[in-house]
Amino acid sequence: MNKIDLNGRCAVVTGGAQGFGRAITERFAASGAKVAIWDHDQPLAERTAKEVGSGTIAIKVDVSDLAAAEKAREETLKAFGKIDIFVNNAGIAGVNKTVWETDFDEWRKVLRINLDGPFVCCKAIAPVMIKQNYGRIVNIASIAGKEGNPNAAHYSASKAGLIALTKSLGKELAQYNIMVNAVTPAAAKTAIFDQMTQQHIDFMLSKIPKNRFVLVEELAALASWLASEDCSFSTGAVFDISGGRATY
Repeated sequence: MNKIDLNGRCAVVTGGAQGFGRAITERFAASGAKVAIWDHDQPLAERTAKEVGSGTIAIKVDVSDLAAAEKAREETLKAFGKIDIFVNNAGIAGVNKTVWETDFDEWRKVLRINLDGPFVCCKAIAPVMIKQNYGRIVNIASIAGKEGNPNAAHYSASKAGLIALTKSLGKELAQYNIMVNAVTPAAAKTAIFDQMTQQHIDFMLSKIPKNRFVLVEELAALASWLASEDCSFSTGAVFDISGGRATY
């Protein structure tokens, strides 16, 4: 593992209790950062925080609720004193159906967590970072946001929206030494697969030239660099980690 210096930094990872979020939390902690896991599953988040150790804490939060996000922000600031790094990772896949078969409530549920959530959290966190004239925001989008996966319009649209949010916010915060970037991974074998059909999983694998899914540790390595001081001139950008699926 290459060393990335996050010593003295304080980070938040939404959905940090498992999957991509846990891998990012572990890598941040190994790099010297204190990490607050924001997750709706409090028991799982607390267990992960205990296992990771190294100054990691767990805070229960619904990322799509502004009041809840502001409360979690204040709890984090009370514990750490500052927030240098924010990773919008929390997300759901939703049910695999065609557009015309997808219930509107299902559409709204996926958009609420995957797109409203990052907007709400950025709205809550940006003023803190502006005041300290420093910050790194990393949004975990998806290759689906670039290409659009069939039978996953809600997920694809939410991740495309997150890419656009990244580009807008990156421009708005560029003068405050705050970098905002998105990552577009291919799928990984995490709990989110439980929400997908085997047919959809097979489709995603067939599109990857590397002929395997991304490892959570690979995504965490990229997120760690984007969260570091070394990432000082990239903002509003999209970093691909799709095994060659995307070439733009």
